[in-house]
Amino acid sequence: MNPPKNPRVPSLLRCSTLVLLGLFGGCNVVPPAQDDPTQYFVLSDAVSPDAVVAPAAQGGLRIGLRTVRVESYLKNRPMVVRTAANAVTFEDYRRWAEPVDAAIGRVLRTRLVVAPGVAQVYTEPFPFDQARDFDVSIDVIRFEGALAAPGKYVASEQAMIEISTPGANSRVVARKLFVAPEQAWDGKDFDQLAALLTGDVADLGQEILSSLPAKP
Repeated sequence: MNPPKNPRVPSLLRCSTLVLLGLFGGCNVVPPAQDDPTQYFVLSDAVSPDAVVAPAAQGGLRIGLRTVRVESYLKNRPMVVRTAANAVTFEDYRRWAEPVDAAIGRVLRTRLVVAPGVAQVYTEPFPFDQARDFDVSIDVIRFEGALAAPGKYVASEQAMIEISTPGANSRVVARKLFVAPEQAWDGKDFDQLAALLTGDVADLGQEILSSLPAKP
C-alpha cells in the first residue's frame, strides 16, 4: 500500500529551489568598479631650468649634502596633520608620491646648487676624488599640516641643521634649529599644503646658506 502523497511537498521544493538559485545568483553579481580616490603630491623644485644649469661659481664652496633624516612617523607615505601637541592623523587618501626624506633632499640640493658662492653640491655617497669644504646634515622634526587654533590650520616644518668639516677629524662648525614661519592653510587643499611645505624647504635652504662659514 502506497503512503498518501502530500500535495504541499512539490510546492515547497520549488520554492526552496528558487530561493537557493536567487542566493547563488546574488553571490555571482560583480560590484561596479570604483575610481581610486587616492591623490599623490610632490614637492616642486621651485627653480627655473635655466638656473639649474647655470655655471658653477668659480672659487665657491663645495658642499656635501648628507642624506636627509626624518622622524619615524614622517616615513609613511600618507600626509600628516597634527591635531594636538601629541596627536597626529594620517591622510590615507592624500599621499606623498615619493619618500619625504628624498623629496626634501632633492629640493634642497636644487636650491643650494644654484646659489651664488656655491661651486658644487655633492650627495651621499660622496665621490672619493672630490674635495668638500663643508658637510651639511639635516634632521627633519616636523613636516606636516597642523591645527594651530580651532578652525585654523598652518603648514609646519622644523629641522635641525648641522654643518661640519669633512674627513676623519670632522668638527661641527654650526648647529641650529630651523622653524619655518607658519603659513595659513585651509585644512582641506593638500596641493596647497604641498606648495607651502615646498616654500618651507626653500627657506631651509636659505638658512643653510646663511649659516655656512667662509671657505677655509
